[in-house]
Amino acid sequence: MKPTLFILAAGMGSRYGGLKQLDGVGPSGETIMDYSVFDALRAGFGKIVFVIRHDFEKEFREKVISRYEGLVPVEVVFQGVDTLPAGFRPDPERTKPWGTNHAVLMGKEAIHEPFAVINADDYYGPESFSILAEFLRDAAGEKNRYCMVGFKIENTLSENGGVSRGLCQVSPEGNLTGVTECHGIQRKNGHIVQTLEDGSEAPFPEGANVSMNMWGFTPDYFDYSEKAFVRFLEHHGNELKSEFYIPSVVNDLISDGIVTLQVKETPSKWFGVTYAADRPATVAQFRKLVDEGIYPEKLF
Repeated sequence: MKPTLFILAAGMGSRYGGLKQLDGVGPSGETIMDYSVFDALRAGFGKIVFVIRHDFEKEFREKVISRYEGLVPVEVVFQGVDTLPAGFRPDPERTKPWGTNHAVLMGKEAIHEPFAVINADDYYGPESFSILAEFLRDAAGEKNRYCMVGFKIENTLSENGGVSRGLCQVSPEGNLTGVTECHGIQRKNGHIVQTLEDGSEAPFPEGANVSMNMWGFTPDYFDYSEKAFVRFLEHHGNELKSEFYIPSVVNDLISDGIVTLQVKETPSKWFGVTYAADRPATVAQFRKLVDEGIYPEKLF
């Protein structure tokens, strides 16, 4: 059974300034998503599912999905503020999406096999997809055994400002014991620092494993997520900016002893477009990878 790649593409990049998921950064106008799809297909994934918003479906199908016609089965699901369980209604003033794990829930009817979850606007590297595909193939038919691809913090920084990363606590057996969201992480004066809630700075551990939202799940994760989302809405549903995140669900499942989640380290270097100023370097990185023969001049 080939695993499915589930790409979270419903968000707008406020710091970047526009719908960065559709921004061409490759030599032939490829998006970062195109490179993820290419790497996933090489690694043995058999289907692609995108979660997007209804308001840019037409543009998304024309600019992105049309590239993959005839190459791989593709499905689209939709995330909306009003896509809630029975008995719940969003505050009429709420415009913010419900977060990454709500986006994952939108895939329940489309995904029935082991699947990977990634961001649309992050470059993860071929090795990361190979690691994830191997785990998911091995996990077929199982339950309660998930994984996360862990990146070294040094390989995930932006030169143009602080970034948010999930700091992973890992057991001696290589299992995740928790994820702590950290913000404003950047290198200053030769050291990596993070920004705390009060605005002060504190050291961030060198060499730490961090989450870049690259997860491997089996379909039972949808059932756990549905129950967790109901609990979330009962406590936070009236808050205009509350979000239902993947790490919060994973943390609860781990602390309750329901699942194990392996941290699979990757040597890959992340890059992306967290800020508009990141774009030239990202374009140059893809040009370099093409010149080195990692990718063809035109992917599809």
